[in-house]
Amino acid sequence: MSSLRTAPLAAAGLIGGYAAARATGIRPLGGAVLGAAGIAAGRTWARRDGAATTAALSAIYLGGFGASHPLAKKIGAWPSVLSVAGVSAAASYLLSDRQR
Repeated sequence: MSSLRTAPLAAAGLIGGYAAARATGIRPLGGAVLGAAGIAAGRTWARRDGAATTAALSAIYLGGFGASHPLAKKIGAWPSVLSVAGVSAAASYLLSDRQR
């Protein structure tokens, strides 16, 4: 698990969660995808990077989910999701994956 790259996982959770909810119309399904990827990434961060990094990256991941909603009203749904996924992936890479 320590070799798991979390940047793609964080991006996939945000993008996949939105895509699943939109394609099926079942918002809890999107939440399950978001949650599963977030838990997998969070467990990896906790194991290899410690509590402070895990807290920071979790806040960015969940904050991105929250921020995507008002941002979508300004730039559109997909651009919003892709933007926050990019920020979360970049942070995951810089704070965790790059050191591997």
